[in-house]
Amino acid sequence: MTWFVLDASIALAWCFPDENSPVADHVADIFRRDGVASVTPFWSHEVLNALLVGEKKKRISEALIQVFLDDLAKLSIVVDKPQPAGTVFTKTQALCREHGLTAYDAAYLELAIRNELPLATIDKALRKAAQAAGVELL
Repeated sequence: MTWFVLDASIALAWCFPDENSPVADHVADIFRRDGVASVTPFWSHEVLNALLVGEKKKRISEALIQVFLDDLAKLSIVVDKPQPAGTVFTKTQALCREHGLTAYDAAYLELAIRNELPLATIDKALRKAAQAAGVELL
């Protein structure tokens, strides 16, 4: 099994063709083989929100959103337990400040660091921060 942290940007690249990337295709291949992704507790909210915004902007239909969500539900995705406020207010905040990340992106980085897992993301700022923090990228 190949374990990794999955950022929402990868899943969204699968859904929106104009956001597709070789990294997202590579991660899809990992899932097809034996991949298991670890995600933050808010990952599904983040994905759903982006899809609903896409629907409002006429980038995707309600029907296609449901098909996509049904497909996502079939993947081997493990949701991390929520971190205590002390962890968020110290470790995650430190990553935000050190790398100029949003709290949400820093949470993916913190998860990868804590579990010593590679990170799958196409977010440029998060990729740069992961490299600076010594986290392997997919």
